Amino acid sequence: MNKKLLKFCLLFSLIFNMNNLYADILKRVDISGNKRISEETIKVYGDIEINKDYNNNDVNEIIKKLYQTDFFTNITTDFSNGVLKINVIENPIIYSIYIEGEQTSKFKDQIFKIISLKEKGSYIENYVKSDLEIIKNFYKSLGYYSVKASAQKQASNIGDGTLNLIFSIDKGERSQIRKIYFIGDKKIKSKRLRDVIVSEEAKFWKFLTRNIYLNAERIELDKRLIKNYYLGRGYYDVQVLSSSAKVNDFNDIELTFSINAGKRYRFKKISTDIDPVFDKSVFEKLKPSFTEIVGEYYSPFKIKTILENIDQIIDDNQMQFVQHSVSETSSEDGIDIVFKISEGKKLQIERVNIKGNTVTNDSVIRSTLLLDEGDPYSKIKIEKSISNLKAKNIFNRVNYKIIDGSSPDLKVFEISVEERPTGEISAGAGYGTEGGVFAFSVKENNYLGKGYNVSATADISEDALRGGIRITNPDYNFTGNKVFGGFSSRKTDKPDSGYKNTILNFSTGTEFEHLKDLYVSPEFSLSFDDLNVNNKASSSLKKQAGNYSDLTFKYGILNDKRNRRFMPTDGHVFKFSQGLPLIADAPNVFNSITYNKYHAFNDNVIGALKFYSAAVNGAGEDVRLSKRLHLNRKLRGFESGKVGPKDGQDFIGGNYATALNLEAALPNLLPESTETDISVFMDLGNLWHVDYSSTVEDSNKIRSSVGLATNLYTPVGPLSFVFAQDLSKANTDQTQTFRFQIGTSF
Repeated sequence: MNKKLLKFCLLFSLIFNMNNLYADILKRVDISGNKRISEETIKVYGDIEINKDYNNNDVNEIIKKLYQTDFFTNITTDFSNGVLKINVIENPIIYSIYIEGEQTSKFKDQIFKIISLKEKGSYIENYVKSDLEIIKNFYKSLGYYSVKASAQKQASNIGDGTLNLIFSIDKGERSQIRKIYFIGDKKIKSKRLRDVIVSEEAKFWKFLTRNIYLNAERIELDKRLIKNYYLGRGYYDVQVLSSSAKVNDFNDIELTFSINAGKRYRFKKISTDIDPVFDKSVFEKLKPSFTEIVGEYYSPFKIKTILENIDQIIDDNQMQFVQHSVSETSSEDGIDIVFKISEGKKLQIERVNIKGNTVTNDSVIRSTLLLDEGDPYSKIKIEKSISNLKAKNIFNRVNYKIIDGSSPDLKVFEISVEERPTGEISAGAGYGTEGGVFAFSVKENNYLGKGYNVSATADISEDALRGGIRITNPDYNFTGNKVFGGFSSRKTDKPDSGYKNTILNFSTGTEFEHLKDLYVSPEFSLSFDDLNVNNKASSSLKKQAGNYSDLTFKYGILNDKRNRRFMPTDGHVFKFSQGLPLIADAPNVFNSITYNKYHAFNDNVIGALKFYSAAVNGAGEDVRLSKRLHLNRKLRGFESGKVGPKDGQDFIGGNYATALNLEAALPNLLPESTETDISVFMDLGNLWHVDYSSTVEDSNKIRSSVGLATNLYTPVGPLSFVFAQDLSKANTDQTQTFRFQIGTSF
């Protein structure tokens, strides 16, 4: 019985395959049912050729290709005696797509982008079902978990068989996260974990944030943040087992994360495995950092810091073809770490390709790179080059990839950039007890595509006008040295005080790195000072009336050890400046010291201490009015230029100035979605002494203030507010409780 069955199957298979293998020459194609789609188009898409052999498999392939066009809802064929008959039923064409139930044009535009069906395209029933799911998932990602969606078709008004497709949406109420739970062997308090993740419980004061609405991508981010937080605290085996969202009767969501923290581990032993081709003594400086963390709780971030130190050693010693890796071994006693440093493949950079720059010259980008064609391949230098490019602040995005060159030992370094708007316009205003001030500035950070910085500023108050232009080449002749030049002017008109003062200044200089993180900036400055007085002027001002000019040599020494230039969280910056007269009608010597220290106490508090002290002394002459010191912007809560010694109605500045600023930035006080930074501050300072008179009112009282500073990032640019309250002041000082500034880019 089995043998007969087997013979029958073999015979059936043979007949079937012979039928498929049988081929006939195609002599003619007869197409029917088509109205819009031409016969020629069908032949082209079906890849049909006359006088070619076709079998049943070939015909099935033609049907498959025609279905893939989405032109047809049904296709039947018959192939016999060299004639292929094709009958089609065309899908109707969608004339218009309408979205009902959604009033927001932004959401409508997004829906049109993500659905499969398009206007002037074919109507496909199966696509309607999938598009409805796409629409519902879109709204669920925004927190509308009770969303309902349906679709209907209707004949268009054109009357050519086309139709309109209407999506009806009832998104319902937006579901909010009312509770976030952490269950399992979590070992860390839920309150702290809620601070770690991005998703937030809905509270009445959080009406501005989107994080109170459930989002699938945000949940995945939350899981990664939880895991990284545990890893950073020694929980080497942590698992975020699951996350679930439950919608209750009130359409609110309860979000639950299940966590298994596992055992907490400490670093047990840290060592190196160095290839014999390298001098091991070079890496001896790593040992103190090893000793420092042995016995501490495991953290991948501490490992990352050591890897960065290894990179720095490799770079400082100009070591080539070096690669490193980390192996981690866990036991009951702790975790052993081995840093393996070995000789890598001897690779070279064959070519550097730059893409995406339409304004910026290639030379500007190339001058920033630490390696060029023909140099040894170095991952360290590549990553530093990319970091330097990002620091230029003229690109929104900088990516790179390494691709194979013309031979196995050659690589192509390909950089792609996305240029950002490099122009900036800012305006600001302040109001105090004595009136207001208006400030305006324009800045271009990539002038002519050469990376030049060009800025123009203007300050207007009721009695003064200031303005200036400055041009900087941050990489002169591709040497890495900065060259700058500028012009500034200030005109003060005080009819009640009986004087007018006009100052013109021209300056040029350079800045270069003398030692690592130590910068020197010599500068020459030529100024013209014209003071006109009348009978209302004080006797001391009358003595200084006339035209003066001076040529001054200035220099600065800067030590910058900040971890980053913008919003640093660690390190310090120190600067000493001195101005010496070369040719002057009224010579004076200027000295100043600035020291800023930054420290992150934790993720929520970043502290800053800023100290400033300056002195100006006449070289056998009284210090002129225009050369005297002020504490502009260093004493918030006080009007600019209206603190310190006062001669009659005039604030004339002092010979000595000092200021201390204590500030605490609170980056996580408000949700990230509000795009608002907040800091609290306390300012202290004093401005005192005039050398030409002992009768000038000159208070030695320490001025102080406290306040709140906010930076709100709006669609038109950053908006800054300062609210300050003076704590102590001299009787003559003028206070300012509020100041704001707004800017934008172009």
